[in-house]
Amino acid sequence: MKILLTTDTFRPSINGVVISINNLYKELTKRGHEVRILTLSFTGYSYKEGDIYYLRSFNARIYPGARGTLSYKNRFIKEIIEWSPDIVHSHTEFCTLIHAKYIRKTLRIPHIHTYHTMYEDYLCYIFKGMLISKRRAMNIIKGLIGSVDEIITPTQKAKGSLTAYGINRPISIIPTGIDLSRFAIGSQHTEKIKQLRNSMGIKATDKILIFLGRIGKEKNIDEIIMNVRELNEEQDIKMLIVGGGPYMDNLRALVDELGLNERITFTGMVSPEEVPLYYSLANIFVTASTSETQGLTYIEALASGLPVVCRYDEAVEGLISNGFNGYMYRNKDEFKQSIKSLINKSDDIGELRTKAKNSVERFSLDVFASEIEKLYLRHIR
Repeated sequence: MKILLTTDTFRPSINGVVISINNLYKELTKRGHEVRILTLSFTGYSYKEGDIYYLRSFNARIYPGARGTLSYKNRFIKEIIEWSPDIVHSHTEFCTLIHAKYIRKTLRIPHIHTYHTMYEDYLCYIFKGMLISKRRAMNIIKGLIGSVDEIITPTQKAKGSLTAYGINRPISIIPTGIDLSRFAIGSQHTEKIKQLRNSMGIKATDKILIFLGRIGKEKNIDEIIMNVRELNEEQDIKMLIVGGGPYMDNLRALVDELGLNERITFTGMVSPEEVPLYYSLANIFVTASTSETQGLTYIEALASGLPVVCRYDEAVEGLISNGFNGYMYRNKDEFKQSIKSLINKSDDIGELRTKAKNSVERFSLDVFASEIEKLYLRHIR
Protein backbone atom coordinates (compact mmCIF):
# COMPACT_ATOMS: atom_id res chain seq x y z
CA MET A 1 0.00 0.00 0.00
CA LYS A 2 0.92 3.64 -0.48
CA ILE A 3 0.02 5.41 2.76
CA LEU A 4 0.03 9.15 3.47
CA LEU A 5 0.13 10.27 7.11
CA THR A 6 -0.67 13.93 7.84
CA THR A 7 0.02 15.86 11.03
CA ASP A 8 0.48 19.47 12.15
CA THR A 9 3.24 18.38 14.54
CA PHE A 10 6.22 16.14 13.94
CA ARG A 11 9.95 15.98 14.57
CA PRO A 12 11.81 17.84 15.99
CA SER A 13 8.86 18.28 18.41
CA ILE A 14 8.49 15.59 21.06
CA ASN A 15 5.03 14.65 22.29
CA GLY A 16 2.65 11.70 22.30
CA VAL A 17 1.25 12.43 18.84
CA VAL A 18 4.72 12.64 17.29
CA ILE A 19 5.83 9.41 18.97
CA SER A 20 2.68 7.61 17.80
CA ILE A 21 3.06 8.75 14.18
CA ASN A 22 6.78 8.01 14.08
CA ASN A 23 6.20 4.50 15.45
CA LEU A 24 3.41 3.88 12.94
CA TYR A 25 5.59 5.10 10.08
CA LYS A 26 8.45 2.79 11.06
CA GLU A 27 6.26 -0.27 11.59
CA LEU A 28 4.29 0.14 8.35
CA THR A 29 7.53 0.67 6.42
CA LYS A 30 8.97 -2.46 8.03
CA ARG A 31 5.93 -4.37 6.72
CA GLY A 32 6.77 -3.35 3.15
CA HIS A 33 4.36 -0.43 2.71
CA GLU A 34 5.37 2.85 1.08
CA VAL A 35 4.69 5.55 3.66
CA ARG A 36 5.10 9.33 3.44
CA ILE A 37 4.36 12.06 5.99
CA LEU A 38 2.99 15.56 5.36
CA THR A 39 3.60 18.01 8.21
CA LEU A 40 4.45 21.63 9.06
CA SER A 41 7.99 22.97 9.34
CA PHE A 42 9.27 25.13 12.16
CA THR A 43 11.19 27.20 9.63
CA GLY A 44 10.12 29.87 7.19
CA TYR A 45 10.33 27.56 4.21
CA SER A 46 9.15 24.21 2.85
CA TYR A 47 11.55 21.32 2.46
CA LYS A 48 11.62 17.55 2.05
CA GLU A 49 13.59 15.17 4.24
CA GLY A 50 13.41 11.57 3.04
CA ASP A 51 9.75 10.53 3.15
CA ILE A 52 8.71 13.63 5.11
CA TYR A 53 7.28 16.74 3.47
CA TYR A 54 7.58 19.87 5.63
CA LEU A 55 5.34 22.80 4.63
CA ARG A 56 6.36 26.30 5.64
CA SER A 57 4.39 27.57 8.60
CA PHE A 58 4.14 30.34 11.16
CA ASN A 59 3.47 30.68 14.87
CA ALA A 60 -0.34 30.67 15.07
CA ARG A 61 -0.37 31.94 18.70
CA ILE A 62 -3.66 30.14 19.30
CA TYR A 63 -2.05 27.98 21.99
CA PRO A 64 1.61 27.26 22.91
CA GLY A 65 3.41 25.55 20.03
CA ALA A 66 0.54 25.86 17.53
CA ARG A 67 1.56 26.32 13.90
CA GLY A 68 -0.43 27.65 10.98
CA THR A 69 0.17 27.61 7.24
CA LEU A 70 -1.03 29.39 4.13
CA SER A 71 0.82 26.93 1.94
CA TYR A 72 -2.10 25.19 0.18
CA LYS A 73 -0.89 25.30 -3.43
CA ASN A 74 2.50 23.93 -2.56
CA ARG A 75 4.57 21.89 -5.03
CA PHE A 76 4.74 19.11 -2.46
CA ILE A 77 0.95 18.69 -2.51
CA LYS A 78 1.18 18.26 -6.30
CA GLU A 79 4.00 15.74 -5.86
CA ILE A 80 1.97 13.73 -3.32
CA ILE A 81 -1.03 13.65 -5.66
CA GLU A 82 1.22 12.43 -8.48
CA TRP A 83 2.58 9.76 -6.12
CA SER A 84 -1.08 8.72 -5.70
CA PRO A 85 -1.44 7.20 -2.22
CA ASP A 86 -4.03 4.46 -1.67
CA ILE A 87 -5.20 5.94 1.61
CA VAL A 88 -4.69 9.09 3.69
CA HIS A 89 -4.51 8.93 7.49
CA SER A 90 -4.71 12.28 9.30
CA HIS A 91 -3.59 12.72 12.92
CA THR A 92 -4.39 16.33 13.84
CA GLU A 93 -7.53 18.38 13.37
CA PHE A 94 -6.40 21.60 11.78
CA CYS A 95 -4.05 22.70 8.97
CA THR A 96 -2.86 19.43 7.46
CA LEU A 97 -6.34 17.97 7.87
CA ILE A 98 -7.41 20.42 5.16
CA HIS A 99 -4.64 19.06 2.94
CA ALA A 100 -5.74 15.50 3.74
CA LYS A 101 -9.33 16.31 2.71
CA TYR A 102 -8.17 17.93 -0.52
CA ILE A 103 -5.96 14.95 -1.43
CA ARG A 104 -8.75 12.52 -0.53
CA LYS A 105 -11.24 14.40 -2.72
CA THR A 106 -8.81 14.74 -5.63
CA LEU A 107 -7.81 11.07 -5.67
CA ARG A 108 -11.10 9.65 -4.37
CA ILE A 109 -9.34 7.53 -1.76
CA PRO A 110 -10.36 6.53 1.79
CA HIS A 111 -9.64 9.00 4.60
CA ILE A 112 -8.94 7.68 8.11
CA HIS A 113 -8.45 9.99 11.10
CA THR A 114 -6.96 9.33 14.54
CA TYR A 115 -8.35 11.49 17.35
CA HIS A 116 -5.42 11.94 19.74
CA THR A 117 -6.37 14.93 21.89
CA MET A 118 -9.29 15.63 24.25
CA TYR A 119 -9.59 19.32 23.38
CA GLU A 120 -12.09 20.14 26.10
CA ASP A 121 -9.24 19.65 28.60
CA TYR A 122 -6.98 22.12 26.75
CA LEU A 123 -9.34 25.08 26.18
CA CYS A 124 -7.42 27.12 28.76
CA TYR A 125 -4.55 27.32 26.25
CA ILE A 126 -6.64 28.37 23.23
CA PHE A 127 -6.77 32.17 23.22
CA LYS A 128 -6.17 31.85 27.00
CA GLY A 129 -9.57 30.23 27.45
CA MET A 130 -11.47 33.43 26.66
CA LEU A 131 -12.95 32.66 23.25
CA ILE A 132 -13.94 29.02 22.73
CA SER A 133 -16.43 27.29 25.01
CA LYS A 134 -16.65 23.53 25.40
CA ARG A 135 -19.80 23.43 23.26
CA ARG A 136 -18.14 25.53 20.56
CA ALA A 137 -15.11 23.21 20.62
CA MET A 138 -17.41 20.21 20.19
CA ASN A 139 -19.03 21.79 17.14
CA ILE A 140 -15.64 22.64 15.63
CA ILE A 141 -14.36 19.08 16.03
CA LYS A 142 -17.59 17.69 14.62
CA GLY A 143 -17.27 19.93 11.57
CA LEU A 144 -13.63 19.02 11.03
CA ILE A 145 -13.73 15.23 11.29
CA GLY A 146 -17.40 14.40 10.87
CA SER A 147 -16.97 13.51 7.19
CA VAL A 148 -14.00 11.10 7.25
CA ASP A 149 -14.50 7.42 6.39
CA GLU A 150 -13.50 6.12 9.82
CA ILE A 151 -12.10 7.48 13.07
CA ILE A 152 -9.58 5.76 15.33
CA THR A 153 -9.50 6.49 19.06
CA PRO A 154 -7.07 4.91 21.53
CA THR A 155 -9.66 4.36 24.27
CA GLN A 156 -13.38 4.05 24.97
CA LYS A 157 -13.21 7.41 26.76
CA ALA A 158 -12.18 9.21 23.56
CA LYS A 159 -14.77 7.31 21.53
CA GLY A 160 -17.47 8.27 24.03
CA SER A 161 -16.53 11.94 23.72
CA LEU A 162 -16.86 11.88 19.94
CA THR A 163 -20.20 10.11 20.17
CA ALA A 164 -21.36 12.81 22.60
CA TYR A 165 -20.29 15.43 20.04
CA GLY A 166 -22.84 13.93 17.67
CA ILE A 167 -20.27 12.38 15.33
CA ASN A 168 -21.85 9.37 13.63
CA ARG A 169 -18.91 8.06 11.60
CA PRO A 170 -17.55 4.53 12.29
CA ILE A 171 -15.16 4.65 15.26
CA SER A 172 -12.61 1.91 16.02
CA ILE A 173 -10.67 1.68 19.27
CA ILE A 174 -7.00 0.91 18.58
CA PRO A 175 -4.61 1.68 21.46
CA THR A 176 -1.41 3.40 20.39
CA GLY A 177 1.58 1.08 20.52
CA ILE A 178 5.00 1.87 21.94
CA ASP A 179 8.44 0.34 21.56
CA LEU A 180 8.44 -1.76 24.73
CA SER A 181 12.04 -2.89 24.15
CA ARG A 182 13.28 0.67 24.88
CA PHE A 183 12.43 0.21 28.54
CA ALA A 184 14.35 -3.03 29.09
CA ILE A 185 17.25 -1.56 31.06
CA GLY A 186 20.27 -3.89 31.12
CA SER A 187 23.63 -4.06 32.84
CA GLN A 188 25.12 -1.84 30.12
CA HIS A 189 23.18 1.06 31.64
CA THR A 190 24.40 0.56 35.20
CA GLU A 191 27.08 3.23 35.11
CA LYS A 192 24.82 5.83 33.47
CA ILE A 193 22.13 5.23 36.08
CA LYS A 194 24.70 5.53 38.87
CA GLN A 195 25.92 8.85 37.46
CA LEU A 196 22.36 10.12 37.17
CA ARG A 197 21.60 9.18 40.78
CA ASN A 198 24.74 10.89 42.01
CA SER A 199 24.01 14.06 40.02
CA MET A 200 20.64 14.40 41.78
CA GLY A 201 21.73 13.20 45.20
CA ILE A 202 19.54 10.09 45.12
CA LYS A 203 20.56 7.25 47.42
CA ALA A 204 19.89 3.62 46.55
CA THR A 205 17.63 3.37 49.61
CA ASP A 206 15.51 6.44 48.75
CA LYS A 207 11.84 5.92 47.87
CA ILE A 208 11.28 7.85 44.66
CA LEU A 209 8.02 8.88 42.99
CA ILE A 210 8.21 10.10 39.40
CA PHE A 211 6.01 12.14 37.12
CA LEU A 212 7.23 12.21 33.52
CA GLY A 213 5.49 14.15 30.76
CA ARG A 214 4.27 17.55 29.69
CA ILE A 215 4.24 20.09 32.52
CA GLY A 216 0.80 21.58 31.88
CA LYS A 217 -1.93 22.81 34.20
CA GLU A 218 -4.26 20.07 32.95
CA LYS A 219 -1.92 17.42 34.38
CA ASN A 220 -2.82 18.45 37.96
CA ILE A 221 0.76 17.97 39.14
CA ASP A 222 0.18 20.49 41.92
CA GLU A 223 -2.25 17.98 43.47
CA ILE A 224 0.53 15.38 43.58
CA ILE A 225 2.90 17.90 45.16
CA MET A 226 0.40 18.69 47.91
CA ASN A 227 -0.12 14.98 48.56
CA VAL A 228 3.64 14.39 48.72
CA ARG A 229 3.93 17.12 51.36
CA GLU A 230 1.48 15.23 53.56
CA LEU A 231 3.14 11.89 52.88
CA ASN A 232 6.43 13.30 54.07
CA GLU A 233 4.90 13.96 57.46
CA GLU A 234 4.63 10.19 57.87
CA GLN A 235 7.49 8.70 55.86
CA ASP A 236 10.50 9.69 53.81
CA ILE A 237 9.47 10.24 50.17
CA LYS A 238 11.20 12.04 47.30
CA MET A 239 9.87 12.94 43.86
CA LEU A 240 11.20 13.62 40.37
CA ILE A 241 9.26 15.81 37.95
CA VAL A 242 10.65 15.10 34.49
CA GLY A 243 9.69 17.20 31.47
CA GLY A 244 8.95 20.75 30.44
CA GLY A 245 5.90 22.86 29.71
CA PRO A 246 3.98 26.08 30.33
CA TYR A 247 3.14 25.33 33.99
CA MET A 248 6.73 24.75 35.13
CA ASP A 249 7.21 28.13 36.84
CA ASN A 250 3.94 27.71 38.76
CA LEU A 251 5.05 24.34 40.11
CA ARG A 252 8.51 25.58 41.04
CA ALA A 253 6.90 28.43 42.99
CA LEU A 254 4.59 25.98 44.79
CA VAL A 255 7.46 23.68 45.76
CA ASP A 256 9.41 26.67 47.05
CA GLU A 257 6.40 27.95 49.01
CA LEU A 258 5.90 24.54 50.63
CA GLY A 259 9.58 24.16 51.47
CA LEU A 260 9.92 20.97 49.44
CA ASN A 261 13.05 21.85 47.46
CA GLU A 262 14.96 19.07 49.23
CA ARG A 263 12.22 16.56 48.40
CA ILE A 264 11.12 17.42 44.85
CA THR A 265 13.53 17.71 41.93
CA PHE A 266 12.71 19.25 38.54
CA THR A 267 14.89 17.84 35.77
CA GLY A 268 13.49 19.86 32.85
CA MET A 269 13.22 18.32 29.39
CA VAL A 270 15.23 15.15 28.77
CA SER A 271 16.02 13.47 25.47
CA PRO A 272 13.88 10.48 24.38
CA GLU A 273 16.97 8.27 24.69
CA GLU A 274 17.31 9.16 28.39
CA VAL A 275 13.65 8.68 29.33
CA PRO A 276 14.04 4.96 30.25
CA LEU A 277 16.98 5.84 32.54
CA TYR A 278 14.83 8.27 34.52
CA TYR A 279 12.08 5.70 34.96
CA SER A 280 14.73 3.31 36.32
CA LEU A 281 15.52 5.77 39.15
CA ALA A 282 12.01 5.57 40.59
CA ASN A 283 9.87 3.16 42.61
CA ILE A 284 6.41 4.41 41.60
CA PHE A 285 4.99 6.47 38.72
CA VAL A 286 2.40 9.03 39.88
CA THR A 287 -0.05 11.28 38.05
CA ALA A 288 -3.27 13.15 38.80
CA SER A 289 -4.15 13.86 35.16
CA THR A 290 -7.66 13.24 33.87
CA SER A 291 -6.98 14.76 30.44
CA GLU A 292 -5.45 11.69 28.79
CA THR A 293 -6.86 10.01 25.70
CA GLN A 294 -4.72 6.96 26.48
CA GLY A 295 -1.80 7.79 28.75
CA LEU A 296 1.33 6.68 26.92
CA THR A 297 3.56 7.57 29.86
CA TYR A 298 1.53 5.19 32.04
CA ILE A 299 2.38 2.40 29.60
CA GLU A 300 6.03 3.45 29.47
CA ALA A 301 6.23 3.37 33.26
CA LEU A 302 4.66 -0.10 33.41
CA ALA A 303 7.01 -1.31 30.66
CA SER A 304 9.84 -0.04 32.88
CA GLY A 305 8.54 -2.19 35.72
CA LEU A 306 7.02 0.68 37.72
CA PRO A 307 3.63 0.33 39.40
CA VAL A 308 1.37 3.31 38.59
CA VAL A 309 -0.66 5.38 41.03
CA CYS A 310 -3.06 7.62 39.10
CA ARG A 311 -6.29 9.51 39.59
CA TYR A 312 -9.29 7.51 38.40
CA ASP A 313 -9.94 8.14 34.73
CA GLU A 314 -11.98 6.24 32.18
CA ALA A 315 -9.01 6.40 29.80
CA VAL A 316 -7.00 3.98 31.95
CA GLU A 317 -9.74 1.54 32.84
CA GLY A 318 -8.42 -1.89 31.96
CA LEU A 319 -4.84 -0.64 32.08
CA ILE A 320 -4.37 -0.11 35.81
CA SER A 321 -5.62 -2.94 38.04
CA ASN A 322 -5.76 -2.06 41.75
CA GLY A 323 -3.31 -4.12 43.76
CA PHE A 324 -1.86 -5.77 40.65
CA ASN A 325 0.14 -3.19 38.69
CA GLY A 326 -0.79 -0.08 40.66
CA TYR A 327 -3.80 1.82 41.98
CA MET A 328 -6.37 4.32 40.75
CA TYR A 329 -7.37 6.77 43.47
CA ARG A 330 -10.26 9.22 43.87
CA ASN A 331 -9.12 11.35 46.80
CA LYS A 332 -6.09 12.32 48.87
CA ASP A 333 -6.48 9.54 51.42
CA GLU A 334 -6.66 6.88 48.70
CA PHE A 335 -3.53 8.34 47.09
CA LYS A 336 -1.59 8.19 50.35
CA GLN A 337 -2.78 4.67 51.11
CA SER A 338 -1.82 3.49 47.63
CA ILE A 339 1.72 4.86 47.96
CA LYS A 340 2.14 3.34 51.41
CA SER A 341 0.85 -0.01 50.25
CA LEU A 342 3.31 -0.17 47.34
CA ILE A 343 6.26 0.99 49.43
CA ASN A 344 5.45 -1.62 52.07
CA LYS A 345 5.54 -4.26 49.34
CA SER A 346 9.16 -3.41 48.61
CA ASP A 347 10.21 -6.95 49.58
CA ASP A 348 8.14 -8.18 46.61
CA ILE A 349 9.59 -5.62 44.19
CA GLY A 350 10.62 -8.28 41.68
CA GLU A 351 7.07 -9.61 41.49
CA LEU A 352 5.62 -6.09 41.23
CA ARG A 353 7.94 -5.23 38.35
CA THR A 354 7.12 -8.44 36.50
CA LYS A 355 3.37 -7.84 36.82
CA ALA A 356 3.79 -4.25 35.58
CA LYS A 357 5.78 -5.32 32.52
CA ASN A 358 3.48 -8.20 31.63
CA SER A 359 0.39 -5.97 31.82
CA VAL A 360 1.42 -3.89 28.79
CA GLU A 361 2.51 -6.55 26.31
CA ARG A 362 -0.68 -5.91 24.30
CA PHE A 363 0.60 -2.40 23.53
CA SER A 364 3.52 -3.58 21.41
CA LEU A 365 4.26 -1.86 18.11
CA ASP A 366 3.61 -5.08 16.22
CA VAL A 367 0.06 -5.37 17.59
CA PHE A 368 -0.57 -1.66 16.94
CA ALA A 369 0.61 -1.75 13.30
CA SER A 370 -1.25 -4.98 12.62
CA GLU A 371 -4.58 -3.48 13.74
CA ILE A 372 -4.04 -0.30 11.71
CA GLU A 373 -3.08 -2.34 8.65
CA LYS A 374 -6.27 -4.42 8.91
CA LEU A 375 -8.36 -1.24 9.09
CA TYR A 376 -6.68 0.20 5.99
CA LEU A 377 -7.25 -2.97 3.99
CA ARG A 378 -10.91 -3.02 4.98
CA HIS A 379 -11.38 0.39 3.33
CA ILE A 380 -9.19 -0.12 0.28
CA ARG A 381 -10.87 -3.37 -0.67
